[in-house]
Amino acid sequence: MPTSRWSLRDARNRFSAVVEAALAGEPQHVTRHGRPAVVVVAAETFERLHRPGRAGAPSFAEMLLAMPRDDGSFERSEGRPRAVEI
Repeated sequence: MPTSRWSLRDARNRFSAVVEAALAGEPQHVTRHGRPAVVVVAAETFERLHRPGRAGAPSFAEMLLAMPRDDGSFERSEGRPRAVEI
């Protein structure tokens, strides 16, 4: 059964298997000294994740432009400011 976690040494020795599993749609996690180091994914997956506006999410500018606008008028509070010692 293929694994999705590999030590760096095993990934290097079985790189073809790592690539084949990634191409099959299963990201392959590679560890170095027991710690997560890299993830091998298919090029198509990488491009999809790094495409501008990925997954249909609006850009920051689009979000700002979509904010509701007011007419600039508002009711002023009739409360008095608190006293502050300087």
